[in-house]
Amino acid sequence: MACLLETPIRMSVLSEVTASSRHYVDRLFDPDPQKVLQGVIDMKNAVIGNNKQKANLIVLGAVPRLLYLLQQETSSTELKTECAVVLGSLAMGTENNVKSLLDCHIIPALLQGLLSPDLKFIEACLRCLRTIFTSPVTPEELLYTDATVIPHLMALLSRSRYTQEYICQIFSHCCKGPDHQTILFNHGAVQNIAHLLTSVSYKVRMQALKCFSVLAFENPQVSMTLVNVLVDGELLPQIFVKMLQRDKPIEMQLTSAKCLTYMCRAGAIRTDDNCIVLKTLPCLVRMCSKERLLEERVEGAETLAYLIEPDVELQRIASITDHLIAMLADYFKYPSSLDHDLKHAHELRQAAFKLYASLGANDEDIRKKIIETENMMDRIVTGLSESSVKVRLAAVRCLHSLSRSVQQLRTSFQDHAVWKPLMKVLQNAPDEILVVASSMLCNLLLEFSPSKEPILESGAVELLCGLTQSENPALRVNGIWALMNMAFQAEQKIKADILRSLSTEQLFRLLSDSDLNVLMKTLGLLRNLLSTRPHIDKIMSTHGKQIMQAVTLILEGEHNIEVKEQTLCILANIADGTTAKELIMTNDDILQKIKYYMGHSHVKLQLAAMFCISNLVWNEEEGSQERQDKLRDMGIVDILHKLSQSSDSNLCDNRYRASFQPNSISSQASKSDGQVGVE
Repeated sequence: MACLLETPIRMSVLSEVTASSRHYVDRLFDPDPQKVLQGVIDMKNAVIGNNKQKANLIVLGAVPRLLYLLQQETSSTELKTECAVVLGSLAMGTENNVKSLLDCHIIPALLQGLLSPDLKFIEACLRCLRTIFTSPVTPEELLYTDATVIPHLMALLSRSRYTQEYICQIFSHCCKGPDHQTILFNHGAVQNIAHLLTSVSYKVRMQALKCFSVLAFENPQVSMTLVNVLVDGELLPQIFVKMLQRDKPIEMQLTSAKCLTYMCRAGAIRTDDNCIVLKTLPCLVRMCSKERLLEERVEGAETLAYLIEPDVELQRIASITDHLIAMLADYFKYPSSLDHDLKHAHELRQAAFKLYASLGANDEDIRKKIIETENMMDRIVTGLSESSVKVRLAAVRCLHSLSRSVQQLRTSFQDHAVWKPLMKVLQNAPDEILVVASSMLCNLLLEFSPSKEPILESGAVELLCGLTQSENPALRVNGIWALMNMAFQAEQKIKADILRSLSTEQLFRLLSDSDLNVLMKTLGLLRNLLSTRPHIDKIMSTHGKQIMQAVTLILEGEHNIEVKEQTLCILANIADGTTAKELIMTNDDILQKIKYYMGHSHVKLQLAAMFCISNLVWNEEEGSQERQDKLRDMGIVDILHKLSQSSDSNLCDNRYRASFQPNSISSQASKSDGQVGVE
């Protein structure tokens, strides 16, 4: 069994191999079992705290021999146990050490060792497995490869406090995502681990708590189960609340708060429950205090951001608890002159931006307080160009949250020319940043935003048209959404630029996009392009044939009510054109479709179809009489008469709007898709 390190590392280590290191390995091959045992014990003592010695022994082939001895039936239990201890010590060295152990297939050997009846050997194997699985280089999937492993680990939980501690730690590190949660849940993790929360061992209680936090994260099934679990006559949430009291260790407070947070976000605990409002939230705010350790401040802020993200009342409560908004300003004052300090500074800034984003997600007053915090806008703008991708992403999210404010778009965002660094971010960034940054650009392109004009002048049209071609549906949505906002009440030149840069081919590809949001926003773009009579006539004179084909395909397709309503509204806008309306009047297929939707069972579609008729027959326009005669011959008047008998007041009212009398409603009413800020 080969066990190799990468060549450069191996060569550098080999040059430092000492005679004593060779001696340790040679003794593993002695024919006398007692001498082998003593050799392993001596090796154990030699490697404790000595990474150089660990590397030497790995290079010299100690690992395959130790694994051979560990698996040999003729080896004594004491020898097997000592081998597991040494392997665990080697794993506690560098990440390269762990990689070497994995290359030698250490995990299957240790898992096999768990079948032994000897508890000391089992504990040694579990301790080594714990060390390996908590290393970032170990794939979590290795725990789930053999379906018999998880149930066996569950059975071993009852053997000792050490098996409880190590197994819970393995579970909490290897539970990544819903598939792993389901496997552990289905094998009784909740029932097997719950009673460990009352263990006399603090380490066992802590590891059990961590298990529940990873099991409950974004998992309604687990969370709904946890709220009803009884331990010694007490419900689990009550136990978690006791564990986050001030007299408990900070690690326990934080982890308990995470459990309750995840259960709340999964819908198992109400956001107005006292255990959230009076216990969990204040606990997490306390963790943000500058008296806490750096790691605690980061974890506290990020967990609090997640807790309050969807709930405006929790956001308001948090914002007035212990001067939180001002407290977070201290997160930006951590020194960052050295690399080590820079890493911590980035973690703090990222956590602060995340929490500010959640705090300002809904309430205008909170957004104002955040922006008025010392140098806040400057800090966010600086964050957009940080070297850390995570900090840049958090800064963009924070800015996006604040951009939901009309007042701030008109003032602070303009004063700090936020659009400039944002456009730089959009030029070259990972998709996860692009998605949020392009969402924010949608808001900066709203009609009342002072940033709209300079953004247009900086080449935004080409950039956004490029986003519509992305493989990422979220980027396609945001690209077309921003173009839709850009086109709202825009000049003809801007609309022409959009159509030229986007191309009719791409526009119609988007109209057949499999993503419903992309389709809806593309229809919204078309509605905004086809507004204002001269613009409608100009666009339809050059693109009318393709647009009418697209409208026909959508109205004939298997689309939902909202899509068809948007499409009928586009037709209503075309019908408002001076010359464009003839494209409808000369298309009997389209006229029949409008007639069909006037008699549809859904009121929204009936109303939209009636707006089309209203714009076609308006008396004040040339040729109205001929159009009225044609529509009367088609039976439109009969349908209107039936609608006048409708119990729906909207349809009764609109009978007059769509009658063959002078139209009493501006055609703009049918073009109200307008602009939508991105949440």
